[in-house]
Amino acid sequence: MGKWKKSIRASTAALAVTLVFGGGFIPSQQASAVTASGALGPLTPKDVVYQIITDRFVDGDTSNNVPSGSSSALFDDSNSDGIGDGDDLKLYQGGDWQGIIDKIPYLKDMGVTAVWISAPYENRDTAINDYQSGGGVDVWTSFHGYHVRNYFATNKHFGLMQQFEELRDELHDNGMKLVIDFVTNHTSRWQNPTDGYSAEDGKLYEPDKDSSGNYVFDTNGNPVDYNSDGNVENLLADPNNDVNGWFHGLGDRGTDSSRYGYRHKDLGSLADFSQENGAVAAYLEQAALFWKSKGIDGFRHDATLHENPAFVKGFKDAVDSASGGPVSHFGEFFISRPDSKYDEYQSFPDRTGVNNLDFEFFRAATNAFGSFSETMSDFGSMLTQTSADYEYENQAVTFLDNHDVTRFRYIQPNDKPYHAALAALLTSRGTPNIYYGTEQYLTSADSSDIAGRVFMQTESTFDTTTTAYKTIKKLSALRQSNEAIAYGTTDILYSTDNVLVYKRQFYDKQVIVAINRQPDTSYTVPAINTSLPTGTYSDALDGLLYGSSNTVSTVSGQNQLASFTLSGGEVNVWSYNPDLGTTVPRLGDVVSTMGRAGNTVYIYGTGLGGSVTVKFDTTTATVVSNSDNVIEAIVPSVATGVRQITVTKGSNVSNQFRYEVLTDDQVQVIFKVNATTTYGQNIYVVGNIPELGNWDPTKATEAFLNPDYPVWFLPVSVPKGTTFEYKFIKKDAAGNVTWEGGSNRTFTSSSSSAGSSDTGTLTWQ
Repeated sequence: MGKWKKSIRASTAALAVTLVFGGGFIPSQQASAVTASGALGPLTPKDVVYQIITDRFVDGDTSNNVPSGSSSALFDDSNSDGIGDGDDLKLYQGGDWQGIIDKIPYLKDMGVTAVWISAPYENRDTAINDYQSGGGVDVWTSFHGYHVRNYFATNKHFGLMQQFEELRDELHDNGMKLVIDFVTNHTSRWQNPTDGYSAEDGKLYEPDKDSSGNYVFDTNGNPVDYNSDGNVENLLADPNNDVNGWFHGLGDRGTDSSRYGYRHKDLGSLADFSQENGAVAAYLEQAALFWKSKGIDGFRHDATLHENPAFVKGFKDAVDSASGGPVSHFGEFFISRPDSKYDEYQSFPDRTGVNNLDFEFFRAATNAFGSFSETMSDFGSMLTQTSADYEYENQAVTFLDNHDVTRFRYIQPNDKPYHAALAALLTSRGTPNIYYGTEQYLTSADSSDIAGRVFMQTESTFDTTTTAYKTIKKLSALRQSNEAIAYGTTDILYSTDNVLVYKRQFYDKQVIVAINRQPDTSYTVPAINTSLPTGTYSDALDGLLYGSSNTVSTVSGQNQLASFTLSGGEVNVWSYNPDLGTTVPRLGDVVSTMGRAGNTVYIYGTGLGGSVTVKFDTTTATVVSNSDNVIEAIVPSVATGVRQITVTKGSNVSNQFRYEVLTDDQVQVIFKVNATTTYGQNIYVVGNIPELGNWDPTKATEAFLNPDYPVWFLPVSVPKGTTFEYKFIKKDAAGNVTWEGGSNRTFTSSSSSAGSSDTGTLTWQ
């Protein structure tokens, strides 16, 4: 059947804390903050995600608009009524976790099954001053959550830990997963580029610790002044006095478009973590495990384009290998084709286990449905090309707009192509993400990302009768009920400049989508050969976007979908959803797609209940639990590398699904070599372990970085405490390989989880 490309309860990760209350102390214990209903598990392609900039949604609790210690000048309230004005979008507006809780019925009725919120932890809470050439000053705040100050305390503008846990529980009780934004690339701006790069902030703090080195929290999970020094936090690292090498400290990237520039220099003068430092990697892993212990269902990783992939791989592995099993991981690898980084982008999930926000889908949808600068045929080509390029195309998180780009409504003010784009998003391969307010046609004052970060409370009445709202609701229901949309392949049945007809198929289940993007022009689509059974198929949107039923009949022995006319802006969605039965197992998705022996893995599809056998190649895995739609299993001890998962039920064997088995806990080795090259050559490393390609030059690491040529270096993810052999090679664009001479080199990786070690600068043999 070709390549068929996550939800079950996940317990919570363990993290040692000390609880303090009432003047007495509870000894250090394992925190196991389990939700009221139990965590719902990772995202699956059946989910519809709703992205909320917490500060810009709803103000449910006005008491935290200006938290203690914060300045009222950071809150947008020119009339002093205590409520955000929605005018100065650089300042806080007042949205909080209580506001999200208040709107859960609105979200649930729309068909939202997962909510992605801003980073929940404490951010820098001082003014960020941008000095203007004319003498004025623009004052910015960290309302967006991307300027971490303390990973182990909540952002008080959003609420305390008890409010976060209430949000988690309310979402879970209503069947919605919780994904948090998480930043491991940087802290805040440490140099001010508008003031001669003068020293600014960027400091990182942590809570008080007890004598055993454990963080101290009260019974509600909030930091306390354990050492009675008048503070509930302590300075951990300062990029302007970086005594322990926590930051790269190389200054802003500017126009440096090299991989080195992207990964090691500052993004917008934000203090860039040195993730090659083992202490930094361990600390960031600890921070993520702290939030995993709160019962969340996933992480959206910020700025993955700017991060060291070896660190990302180890970070994700540490999170998913901890108690509670795998959660969702997707990240912001921001490209815009044509882009020289496309190959790096499309392979990032395979190399790290962290999926991508689908910027390629965004680009194509914006051009096809927004600006009309590309055709519908171009959009269809993108769908099929990326389905081939992406190993796990249904796990890519697709979107029309988000906080990093302008509002789609700013580009496309006409309702008909706007609705058509929404329909395409919700029926295409991938896991769709709806930016808050898209269903209410929120727009921007200009094309900037900040202009799109409007305060929804002041811009919308949360109308549940908009066509966009109802389109999301109907197609979310179809995505959950018909596996063709969630797990299926994509085939283009017909395309022109303005019309696209495509099929999603998972075994016998099919959904056919026919779209006319032109608002005022009709087009006739000729009869289309189909494998659908004969009969009449009603529009799953019930005519909401002007669609109607269509008929399949047999013509000269071939079933055909009858010719039809698409009126301006018309979208038809015809669904064929037969019961596949329970006898034959069929795999649709697997989470995670990378892990080690002993890890939990969730297998999704149909026919998975009853007596089943799960195998990784030929090795049998332990099945923990199963139902018709999901299996929880344990990765068996099996040879490291790519393995194929199958499920056997009686004499029936499922299709295969790719899974990469890691040797062990992943740590970093920074390889360095002094080597001269000719034009077009790059340096790589190969070795006798799978992470180094098992001596196969075609499976070598990515090319080394060379900011100080002829010295080359690269951080590589390898199993901890392992002695391995390796050699450096030179390879050109044509694939010609030159091996260095001499004996095989040997090295032993760090035995510490999240450890990092350095070979020192070696000389090409």
